[in-house]
Amino acid sequence: MRDRHGWARRLTVLCAGLLLALLGTAAPASAHAALRGTDPADGTVLRSAPRQVTLTFTESVGLLTDSFRVYDARNHRVRTGEADHVPGRSDTARVTLPARLGTGTYTLAWRVVSADSHPVSGALTFSVGRRTATAALAPERTEDPATTTLYNIARYVAYLAAALLLGTAAFVAYCRPRERDRLRRPALAAGWILAAATAALFLLRAPYEEGTGPASALGLSALARTAATRPGELLLARLLLLAVAGACALSARRWRTAVPRRAVLTAAAVLAVALSLTWAAAEHASAGLQVPVAIASTTLHLLAMAAWLGGLAALLLTLRRTAPEAAVPPAAAPTHVATRFSRLASASVTVLVVTGVYQSWRGLGSWQALTGTPYGRLLLAKLAAVTLLLAVASRSRRWTSRLAEPAPVPLAGRVPQPAGGPPPPPEPEPPAAPRPSPDRLRRSVLAEVAVGVVVLVLTTLLTSTLPGRAAAEAAGSGTAVAGIPAASVTTVPFDVGTPGGHGRVQVTLDPGRVGANSVQAVVYGPDGGLSAVPEVRITLTLADRRIGPLDTRVTDRGGYWAADSFDIPLPGTWTMKVTVRVSEVDQVTVSKTVRVVR
Repeated sequence: MRDRHGWARRLTVLCAGLLLALLGTAAPASAHAALRGTDPADGTVLRSAPRQVTLTFTESVGLLTDSFRVYDARNHRVRTGEADHVPGRSDTARVTLPARLGTGTYTLAWRVVSADSHPVSGALTFSVGRRTATAALAPERTEDPATTTLYNIARYVAYLAAALLLGTAAFVAYCRPRERDRLRRPALAAGWILAAATAALFLLRAPYEEGTGPASALGLSALARTAATRPGELLLARLLLLAVAGACALSARRWRTAVPRRAVLTAAAVLAVALSLTWAAAEHASAGLQVPVAIASTTLHLLAMAAWLGGLAALLLTLRRTAPEAAVPPAAAPTHVATRFSRLASASVTVLVVTGVYQSWRGLGSWQALTGTPYGRLLLAKLAAVTLLLAVASRSRRWTSRLAEPAPVPLAGRVPQPAGGPPPPPEPEPPAAPRPSPDRLRRSVLAEVAVGVVVLVLTTLLTSTLPGRAAAEAAGSGTAVAGIPAASVTTVPFDVGTPGGHGRVQVTLDPGRVGANSVQAVVYGPDGGLSAVPEVRITLTLADRRIGPLDTRVTDRGGYWAADSFDIPLPGTWTMKVTVRVSEVDQVTVSKTVRVVR
């Protein structure tokens, strides 16, 4: 008994420790929509005042009550019209400006909600007549740390609780353990935790979108506004589905003999699919390419993930609490239950691989994005974790197969001898391999659960990271990727005048603001693929302040050029000069302006 309680404590402490460690090192959620272009463009000087400002994104966006704020050079807010969408263009928003704008530089701070429910914010400047010194930037705080932290924690907890709830239900339905009543308590706890996390997400939704503090979550206007949005509707639908699932579970328990098993399983499957849809319809799958196929793929991916990882936790509890093999019917013995779960896990892995490959293609868009974007690097980390999980799972299946093998039964009685005399003595048989201890299977399953928690957390991080396809689309248009904080991505074409001596350099300043920045430069050749060149040099000059040229001192990192720290002292429109040498004698220097904010 002491050993059983020790395993339970170790499992709880290990899973909680992994979750808290990964939560503590997680960066703020990045936006999922990227700013594709603006009219007027950032940093331009116009002869006459524009009548409106238009922003175009890589996917459809929703508008808030205060999505656009325009400030003059003295940091006074300019009265504008109500923001709306361009007719027929859900990915393009606009705001009407006053009829008369004075000469000088103006700043537009904006904040919208991307189609996959994540807020996007940023700022741009334009000048009427001439540029003037401005006190209006940096934009106001784009997020409240307390709100963002609470919202992200609720998202992680919701994923974990859903995996445990759906996985336990699948385990009981397919594996049919004898002591299934003991799994009711963790499943019930997972349901209550999921309901609480969903309610917290609904309450925090409005301040999360607006970038305000948690105290504003309890306002009736904020709750009404959240209930009218698609993310709010999906959260309310999730709460309703959990209430229906709870009522069905109580009814099935009360009228156990009157309800056919097939009807119970059908109702449970419908509720599980509907619950998974509340995630799929609110994340990456709800925007971009092939939305119906993507939502179906994401739903299957979530269900397979829950059946495997949540079922692992249920299997661990079953192995810890089940009576000895001889005391239970063969169909409900621990080894037979583990064998059935092995088949369920194999089917789940097949679904995960197929849907995962499709989602990776949809999110990345190119092989370069696999290592050149945060989304791709997170995906590689998840693939490594899944590979480790498969290795541990293979070991568990091996222990399960050996435990399920029948023990050799010795023959009783004497062996009859032939009439011709006693037979020659039989050759000694090699000793049979000892059956493994069930404790080894428990430890292997515990390791699977621990790695599974890491996979779940990495999956949640992927849902809050800008997909590589959107990042490449924004970079190709020469527009900075919108996010918190925003990185400045500039594409500089070059041509040295020789055959095959042309291409483009993609330069990233992260975070693209005053102070310390990291610099990354990727060179693409004529065919659009990565190109290795002997030398890349990047300098920045702020002509109106007579600063520069400042050498970024990028070095070759094996496939790309980078500098870990480069200090930009002042905001303004800097001139970036990129020198690319493609051979011993052929090189070219190309210039492009880059806007740096505070």
